[in-house]
Parts: sequence; structure tokens; C-alpha cells
Amino acid sequence: MSLTRRRWLASLLVTLLVPACGGGDGAATLRLGYFPNITHASALVGVEDGIFARELGATKLETFTFNAGPAAIEALLSGSLDASYVGPNPAINAHVKSRGEAVRIVAGATSGGAFLIVRPDITSAADLRGKQVASPQLGGTQDVALRSWLAAQGLTTDTAGGGDVSVVPQENAQTLERFREGKLAGAWVPEPWASRLVLEGGGKVLVDERDLWPDGKYTTTVLLVRREFLERHPDRVEALLRGHVEATKWLVAHPDEARGKVNGVLEKLTGKPIAEAVITRAFTSLTFSTDPQMASLAKSAADAAELGLLKLNGIDLAPLHDPGPLQRVAP
Repeated sequence: MSLTRRRWLASLLVTLLVPACGGGDGAATLRLGYFPNITHASALVGVEDGIFARELGATKLETFTFNAGPAAIEALLSGSLDASYVGPNPAINAHVKSRGEAVRIVAGATSGGAFLIVRPDITSAADLRGKQVASPQLGGTQDVALRSWLAAQGLTTDTAGGGDVSVVPQENAQTLERFREGKLAGAWVPEPWASRLVLEGGGKVLVDERDLWPDGKYTTTVLLVRREFLERHPDRVEALLRGHVEATKWLVAHPDEARGKVNGVLEKLTGKPIAEAVITRAFTSLTFSTDPQMASLAKSAADAAELGLLKLNGIDLAPLHDPGPLQRVAP
């Protein structure tokens, strides 16, 4: 056999073998993103206890931590991440940005845990007129909730910080500092920052977001996957989901132990644990569930669109949720 023919056969063999090993998604690999936050407790437990790795078997689990939804979404849309725990609004934004093509929600993770915390002298929405209130990020989940609630109370806002109430999107750590200094009247934030504003900043709850939703349920965190990865490797996604279901059930069944475990993982990831009083208080407002609460997600999208923070451009949100994989592993 000639050297040229041997090289041709070798090239053909490589071409045939690469797709079987996973192609562009990596050879038997699943790349998972999550945040060092208690609302991502299922991911923290699933990774720390090796639950995901065990269910994935021969598939290698690679994990990446993010501090904000846009960074995780960028990684998903670029193809450098296969799945990630994210908030509902980043998931919506990714769906709309890709014209409904790029991502799918395959499960819920957490419900609840967001509050409007205010200074003790604030007793009603009217008391916020002419004052500054913070949110974590412009167009984010809590930002939309805050602006929608203010609009329902007859108070205007705009993206430049004007209107009846000045909404200032900023980092949660900065919000706590400014709240302590008396520079903010309040903030609509997720846990554990809500509890920190109460216990460390002397604030009080004006709005528990659970009170605004039927049965007190609304989505805080979902598990989002790239549609292409889901279609090419449904077995890997279902393995991840089996681990997600197991981790979520454990959180529900062992709340006291879960607090300690989650706090220990957060200390590893961030270098500092959450104060015991803070995490104890925060856990009471969170519900860990695989139900993505899609009705609340749809309303949040509609609210964002009405506020001018999201352009749906006729994109149907229904395909964003693919219930099939979860139904197959947890019928």
C-alpha cells in the first residue's frame, strides 16, 4: 500500500471516530456553570458530594463558577459551556437573543428568596417617592420585580435613575454598604443579601415577593442547557438531571444539615462563610424544587417587556422549556 493511501485511510479513520467521541462538545464531557450563592444550593451540593459526577459515570464533569448571569449566558451562547444554573431573566434574555434557538430550561432549582428591604422609617410605597432604591442589575430578575411593583403602586422609574423613585442597579455588596451609610432607602435583593440588610444593616421587610405570586411560588433559579448539546447528548443531560433531582431531594429532606454543607462549600469558593444567623434566616424563605415555575417566568418576561427592558420581537417563550428530559428521569 502506498504512503499516500495509508495517510488517506488514517485520515478517514480519525474522521469516523471523532463524532463518536462527542465532536465539538468534548469527548464525553459535560461543562457545568453555577454561582457561589445559596440559591444555587442544588449545584453546590451536587458538585461537592460527587452526586453529579457519579450519575455522569464515564462522562467527565467540568465545573465553572460565575458571579453574574450575563457571563454564564455568554459562555453558553458561545458554546464554551453546556449547562448552567441561572436566574430566570438571564434565561429569557438568552432565548430571545438567539431567537428561540439556543437554550432550553430542563428543570427548576429554587423558588423564593427575594425581598424589598427598607429603612425602618419607610412604611409604604409612597414613602419611597424621591428616594433611591437599589437592585442587583438593570433588567435582571429583581430589577424587573422592583420596577413592576413600583409601577403597580403608581410610582414611575426609568433606566437613567429618574422618575418618582430612583432605581440604582449595583453590586449587592455595594448595596449593603450604602444601606448601612443611610444612602439608600431600600433595595430589592435576593438571599442572603436580604437577610444581611436586615441583620447587619438594620433594615426591615416591606415586600416579601412570595406574597405577590399564587401560592407564594416563583422561580429564582433554573437549570439551563444548550439546545444543541441537549439534542446531541440527551444521555448526558439526563444523567445531570438525575443528580440534580437527588441533590434537590436531599436539600428538602435535610434542611439543617444542608445549611451547614452549603455554607462550607461557599467558604471554599469565596474564602468566607455566611454568618450563621444570616444563612439560617435566608434558608427559611427558599424552596428547593425541580419545578421551573414557568408561569412566573412568563409573567416576569411580560413585565420586563412592558417596562421597556426586554424586546420579545414576537419570540415565543413556550419552547424555552423542554420538560421531556426531567419527565424521563423523574416521572
